[in-house]
Amino acid sequence: MKLDDERKRLQQTLEENIRKTITSDFENKLRLLEQNNRENEEKLKQARQQQLEFLRKEQELKNKEAELELSVQRKLQEGREKLTIDIRKLEEQRIAAKETEFQLRLKELEEKLEAQKRLAEEMKRKAEQGSMQLQGEVQEMALEEMLRSTFPFDMIAEVGKGVRGADCVQIVRNNFGQECGKIIYESKRTTAFVADWIEKLKADMRSQAADVAVIVTKTMPKDMDSFGIRDGVWVCSFC
Repeated sequence: MKLDDERKRLQQTLEENIRKTITSDFENKLRLLEQNNRENEEKLKQARQQQLEFLRKEQELKNKEAELELSVQRKLQEGREKLTIDIRKLEEQRIAAKETEFQLRLKELEEKLEAQKRLAEEMKRKAEQGSMQLQGEVQEMALEEMLRSTFPFDMIAEVGKGVRGADCVQIVRNNFGQECGKIIYESKRTTAFVADWIEKLKADMRSQAADVAVIVTKTMPKDMDSFGIRDGVWVCSFC
């Protein structure tokens, strides 16, 4: 009996130890599983956090790329607009330069035309002056010839060009050739009678010690017909 009891006690002790061992192993395994589970959850949490961080950074990168693209497009647009403005300014400058060149050329042509006009007017004036001078010389020669033929005994002298005084001088002589007096003539062939001629010929009369002064003119004073005296000077037409 005592042996059986001892065997039973040993059996119980063994079973108890086995049960404790099994329980301890189970608890250890359970702790290990719980620890592994916690570690896995933490790793999963970290993985999710990393994934969220990756997605966040990826989105930030996309946003920056979009902003960069927008900035590039804006810069390109600004560059195109500036280039368009520069091209327009260059075109305006080119047109302005052409317009300036045209205006300068036009001004040059106008100056040449004006110079030609002045030259033509000067030539016309000189031609008219020459023509009038020639006509005056012709009248002077005709006057001298008429005086010589009318007064063959008198001396008819032409006053040289550039010499101050009347155009023609008549020395009056009698039948014996003696000088009886002096007449000076001023020949005028203009379209208007000038009153200053009177005073000028009176001065010539005094300087040349003449007795009579005569103006032979194409155009008579307004208050004279073909012959008359004005302030001591005789005025008559050629015909």
